[in-house]
Amino acid sequence: MLPKVNPTLTSSWKKLQQKSEELRNQSIVDHFEHGDRVQDYSLSFQNLYLDFSKNLLDDETITLLQDLARECKLDDAKEAFFTGEHINETEDRSVLHPALRSPRGEKLIVDGEDVNKAVWTVLDRMAAFVNDLTEGEWRGFDGERISDVVNIGIGGSDLGSVMVYEALTPYHSTGITCHFVSNIDGNQLHEVLQKVNPGRTLFVVSSKSFSTIETMTNARSARKWLLEHGAQKSDVAKHFVAVSTNEERVTEFGIDRKNMFEFWDWVGGRYSVSSAIGLPVMCAIGVNHFHEFLEGLHEMDEHFRRTPLADNIPVTLALIGIWYNNFMGAETEAIIPYYQYMHRFPAYFQQGNMESNGKSVDRTGAPVDYETGPIIWGEPGTNGQHAFFQLIHQGTKLIPCDFIGFAQSHHDAGDHHQILMANFFAQTEALMVGKSHEEVLNDLRKQGMSEEQVQFLAPYKEFSGDRPTNTILVKKLTPKSLGWLVAMYEHKIFTQGVIWNIFSFDQWGVELGKKLANNILSELGQDQSSGKHDPSTTNLLKKFNEWRS
Repeated sequence: MLPKVNPTLTSSWKKLQQKSEELRNQSIVDHFEHGDRVQDYSLSFQNLYLDFSKNLLDDETITLLQDLARECKLDDAKEAFFTGEHINETEDRSVLHPALRSPRGEKLIVDGEDVNKAVWTVLDRMAAFVNDLTEGEWRGFDGERISDVVNIGIGGSDLGSVMVYEALTPYHSTGITCHFVSNIDGNQLHEVLQKVNPGRTLFVVSSKSFSTIETMTNARSARKWLLEHGAQKSDVAKHFVAVSTNEERVTEFGIDRKNMFEFWDWVGGRYSVSSAIGLPVMCAIGVNHFHEFLEGLHEMDEHFRRTPLADNIPVTLALIGIWYNNFMGAETEAIIPYYQYMHRFPAYFQQGNMESNGKSVDRTGAPVDYETGPIIWGEPGTNGQHAFFQLIHQGTKLIPCDFIGFAQSHHDAGDHHQILMANFFAQTEALMVGKSHEEVLNDLRKQGMSEEQVQFLAPYKEFSGDRPTNTILVKKLTPKSLGWLVAMYEHKIFTQGVIWNIFSFDQWGVELGKKLANNILSELGQDQSSGKHDPSTTNLLKKFNEWRS
């Protein structure tokens, strides 16, 4: 069980509220005048470096935030998490995604099962399967080698694999191209099927229950397409595999039981990419690179589990986030990777964070009266600079940002990477330092403008600065370093959920929408509504049915 501590009743929370009033009108720049701030406000983990000096924090603030973590019993929560206690209490389950990347032979007995042995049994089956594909042992109905894998899933059964597949594009080494279908909108499936050859395509259907309506509708349409393009019913087994726990439904669909890759109810979808859900990734990058990704995840797991608070990177990021979310009035956080291969990383942790900590009831069942999960968003740099950075620089909202950059590029042609990283460093500096009224006046006067023009333009060209950022610099994007980054954000989410006294590993809000959609589905195409809906929805259903007919 997780500890149940209302954070607002702790002494550190009250002191942090007072501290926020003290710091609110101070400047980040001024804090660099005291001590070696860069050294004191940075942390390293192998070839990953976190600089959090460009935040409106002082030593006392950091100490109070760490005290808050202690008062909320973070260390006890971590131990319960890593040892398999049923910390997902509303579903009575363990939360064991770190076990998915533990080294072979590292025993963990949970509910009478050796979890490590079960995990590695599946990983070995995945490896054998991928080797069969790449060596041409597994072939399609026309005798051709498999060249394309289409993953059919949604949510956690899609987004993690998409993100890792895209991020590790430089490590695609098997000759297999992956495609991802998640949306029930038939246009997505149509466009993917236009690109692939039926005899050379394998479908991976990822659904724990094998009943998710979006996934199974897409899977049935893909099966129909295959049969319409020369395959026989008996050929379905050559072109479909399943990632699921429901053997009965998998075999009913036409997939051979031996081609079902298991995962477990203690794996949350948004934390499942290191399980069999990551099978498409392994198909593209190969077994060895996938294992390197797992090693990176595990190394950050160990750092989070065993490193003291003051030196703990995920905990530090979590506490900074709580500082802005709960004490400084920020409602959103931006994740901005300056590397195109990482373009799906913000979306992945948009789901990871908002689905985990978007909760308004605490672990005692009481409504919370404080802010919990922030809104997470972002895009790659430098694209974002030409889109939403105006709001971050000069808007009325406080938006803390994580900037993620890499010292080495995979394709360092010309000066592309130098220009990219010059922008990376310049933006964090500009957000903190800003541009004063006097600086703007001087610049405009140097341009030979009249004083009237200078005075008119000056307010529009001022930048207040004091916009906070974390800078995360990594030597190079590799399978291992991507694992560090993924686990780092996972454990940031966990830490914040513990302190906010909420359950981070259920998602009942998702379930409600699914149920209502199933109820409405039977009414689409009907002349009359059931009358069970609100007036707006009833009218919209009527209009839709009119236009469809």
